[in-house]
Amino acid sequence: MAKNTLQQAQPIPAKPEHGTSVTTAFYQIRELIVHGRLSPGTWVVEGDLAERLNISRTPVRAALHWLQRDGYVHEHRTANKCRIVVAPLTKEDAGELYSIIGHTEGLAGRMVAVEPKGVRQALASKLTAVNKKLAGVTQNSTGKGSIFDLDREFHCLIVEAGAGPRLLSLHQSVEPQAERYWRLYASSIMHDLQLSIAEHDSIIEALVAGDADALEKALQLNWTRGWERLSKVIDVFGERGSW
Repeated sequence: MAKNTLQQAQPIPAKPEHGTSVTTAFYQIRELIVHGRLSPGTWVVEGDLAERLNISRTPVRAALHWLQRDGYVHEHRTANKCRIVVAPLTKEDAGELYSIIGHTEGLAGRMVAVEPKGVRQALASKLTAVNKKLAGVTQNSTGKGSIFDLDREFHCLIVEAGAGPRLLSLHQSVEPQAERYWRLYASSIMHDLQLSIAEHDSIIEALVAGDADALEKALQLNWTRGWERLSKVIDVFGERGSW
């Protein structure tokens, strides 16, 4: 009887190999942070994460070092303890972050602006279609998730068209951190979304004209004004996870 019971038992899922599991842990933990499932200021417990992800503690520890380097978690020291905590959302951090993304996208925009006219017009058509969808979503008061996805698509089209591998890698590393702010504060920013749509129109105009200076400036301005709108909301609702 015991033998039959053992034969019918379900096998325990194997844990992934270390090389893959570090990357897996990094992206899974980052997703938890970006989507607010690990909220700003939360203490990160290595053992709990390992159990949650079904990964051993060694790759989780390595992933946390990676996340710390990229700014998603911080080391918080007190007189008695040293803990890893999810990075807070602050006005200062948002200002620096939005500036970095704006300059990154501005550089990508300069590269796109020197492309042949046909290439620019094709990209402009895609951007216009996305911006019209974004305006439609706003008018219909659809969920904030759709608005974020469309806004992200607009910017990613420009970056992917103009950025080289290093610039693209930098943008992909930093951009999810802006998503953290969007997901937490978006419901209070959505009423100003038409301002961002108008800024997108200026970006498209500069692209069609092939004006590298104007395109770079328009992209940076979109992020600068985005931060200004965000900072007003943070003033009202407060920073999150700050100690």
